[in-house]
Amino acid sequence: MSLYEPDIEEEVISEIEEDIKEPPMYKVLLHNDDYTTMEFVVYILMRVFNKPTETAVQIMLNVHEQGIGLCGVYTYDVAETKVNTVHGLARENGFPLRCSMEEDEP
Repeated sequence: MSLYEPDIEEEVISEIEEDIKEPPMYKVLLHNDDYTTMEFVVYILMRVFNKPTETAVQIMLNVHEQGIGLCGVYTYDVAETKVNTVHGLARENGFPLRCSMEEDEP
């Protein structure tokens, strides 16, 4: 005897929210100081942010000349991890390099 009963119909109601929002994005910024070497900043940009050498040098020059440089724009968790990684590497190498994140405007 089969459990399948074709006379019974079930209705499935599903509600899908049409308004799916993208997660907010965050800018990760490096800040200039008088002690961190330019070479170390380039190293950080290449290692932590996967920037090619030429891009890393350009961002480092922005940090040096303008006081701040944009490293990239990421989701909150990725941005936070990158900021913490920069601070950890800077401490390990004896530099006071500061890195911050701020919400990116859409």
